[in-house]
Amino acid sequence: MTYFNLFILGFREVYTHWFRSVLTMLGVILGVASVVTMSAIVEGLEKSMRDNIIIYGGLNKVLIRDSDPPDYQEHIADTSPGKTLNDVYALKRGTTLLSHVSPEMGHRARITYQRRSCYPSEFIGAWPVVLEMNRHTLQYGRFFNELDERGAKPVCVIGAHIRNRLFGDPNLTDQEINPVGKIIHINRQPFTVIGMFTEYMTDAERKRRELERQKRKDRTGPKRHTGYRSRRDGFHHKNNVVYIPINTMWMRFKVSSGTDNTPEPNLTDIDIKVADLNHMEKALDQARNILLHTHKGVEDFEFSTYASRIATAEKRIKSANLIGLIISALSLFVGGIGIMNIMLASINERIREIGTFKALGATNFSIFFQIMMESSTLAIMGGLAGLPTSFGSIWLLTRLIPQQNVPIITPAALLIGLTFSILTGMIAGLFPAYKASKLNPIEALRYE
Repeated sequence: MTYFNLFILGFREVYTHWFRSVLTMLGVILGVASVVTMSAIVEGLEKSMRDNIIIYGGLNKVLIRDSDPPDYQEHIADTSPGKTLNDVYALKRGTTLLSHVSPEMGHRARITYQRRSCYPSEFIGAWPVVLEMNRHTLQYGRFFNELDERGAKPVCVIGAHIRNRLFGDPNLTDQEINPVGKIIHINRQPFTVIGMFTEYMTDAERKRRELERQKRKDRTGPKRHTGYRSRRDGFHHKNNVVYIPINTMWMRFKVSSGTDNTPEPNLTDIDIKVADLNHMEKALDQARNILLHTHKGVEDFEFSTYASRIATAEKRIKSANLIGLIISALSLFVGGIGIMNIMLASINERIREIGTFKALGATNFSIFFQIMMESSTLAIMGGLAGLPTSFGSIWLLTRLIPQQNVPIITPAALLIGLTFSILTGMIAGLFPAYKASKLNPIEALRYE
C-alpha cells in the first residue's frame, strides 16, 4: 500500500465521522485564530509606534523637561532659574552635537471665530525651527519666520482640526476651506492665520475617510452640512495644535522676572535633536553639563528620549503578546488533547480492522503512518479553517472596538499559525499511532 493510499484512508476516516471531526477541530481553529489575531494586533501596534516616532520628530529628538532635583540639592533648588532662553542659547553655543534646539512656551487658550470656539490641545509659542523639529508639513500658507518672531507679530499657524472646528470640515461639506488670512481671537486677542498644517491621520482613519467620500459620491440628493465630527486618533494632538512666535507668546500672554531682574520667559519644554544617533549619549552628557551650569548646579531637569519610550512600549507590547501566545497555546493544547482523545477512541473502534490490515501484510510503520495522517489531517483542516476565522475575528474586533492601530495580518503570522496546528496534530497523534502500530494482529482479530 502506497503512502498516497494511506493518506486517502486517513482522510476518508475523518470525512466518515465529519461531525466528530469538526468538534475535535474547534480547539485547533480557536488556537490558530488566536495566534494570527494576536500577531496582527501586535504588528499593528508596532507599526503605529514606528509611524508616531517618525511623525513626531524621529529617534534623535530629545525632550528636556522639569524634574525634581535630588534630595541632596533641595537646599539650593530655589537658586535655579528653571528652563529659560538662556539654556537654549547656551546649548546652541556649547555643543556641535545638536542639530536643532527648539524652545517651547505653552499656555492655555480659548480660540474663537465669530460664534464658534474651541480649545486646542496645545497652544505653543516657539521658534520657526519647530516646524522642522516636529516634522510638520503645511497644507496652506506659510510658517512664521524670523521677522515675525523678532517683531512679536500676532500671527498663528493652526492644525487641521482647529480649522474644522472654526471654519468647517471639508470632509463633511465637500468644499475646500482655506483659513489663511482669517482673523481669529486667542484669549480675546486678535491673531491672523498665516498657515495650516496638513491633516495627519492613521491608516484606519484614511480608509474610513475614503469610504465615506465614496458613499457621498454614490448618494443622490442635495448635500447637507452635518456639522463637525472629531475622532481622537494617534495624531490628535498634532492636529489640534496652534503655534505662535515665542516673542508674541511672551509679550501677550506670559511674562515673568528672571534672576537678573530683567524679563525672562520661563519655558515649558526645550526640544533638542541630536545630529548623529551614534553620539546620543555623548550629546546628552554635554547638554547636561551645559544645563547644570545655567541652572546654578541644580539638576532640576531630565531628558526624555524616544528610544526610552520605545523600550517601555516594546516591553508592554511583548508582555501583551506573551499573554496572547499563552492563551493561544492553551487553545492548541486543548485541541491537541481533543485530537488524541478522538484518535484513541477511533483505534478502539477499529482494532479488528487494524488486525486485518496487519494480517494482510501491513507493517507497523504503515499503521503508524496512517494514524499519524488522520491526526495531521484533523489538525491541518483545523488550521486552514482557523485562518479565515482569524480574519473574521479581526473584522469583528475592529467593528465592536474601533482602534487607532489597524491590526495587520502578515503572511508570516498565517504560516506560523498553520505550522503550529500541524505540529499540534503530529504531537497529538504520536501516542495513538504508536499504540495502534504495536497491536498484535492475532489478538486484534480476536477482539470483540
